[in-house]
Amino acid sequence: MVTLADFVRTKREEAGLSLVGLSRKINASIEELEDIESGKELFLPVTLRQKLAKGLKCQIIELKELEKDVTTESVSIYKIDEIKTKILNGETDILCPKCGSPLIIKIVKMYDLEDNPVFHPKAHCSKCIFQIKD
Repeated sequence: MVTLADFVRTKREEAGLSLVGLSRKINASIEELEDIESGKELFLPVTLRQKLAKGLKCQIIELKELEKDVTTESVSIYKIDEIKTKILNGETDILCPKCGSPLIIKIVKMYDLEDNPVFHPKAHCSKCIFQIKD
């Protein structure tokens, strides 16, 4: 199955463009394009979809069909808290509560106003739109 990330990367390479080249051609940030090609961004804003279609010389519908549906059911706050706890406890093989695919996880170290470290668990699914980013 072709993903949005695979499609965009393949079309970009077929056009002989680097990420920087495509970024300049369609006036989009490199970070946006990296998020799309890494599979982190699964749903495109209309303007970005239009720019990508023009820059990659493909039909808008080709991109739209590969995007993930964002109207899926929500995950309970209890399940999200459970996942956050697992991440903070060092577990690495955590599955997405929506689709069962592996989660891509990380812990962000920040500091509070008194310069004490605060750890925030982050996660996003490798296949669907599920993510924990707060």
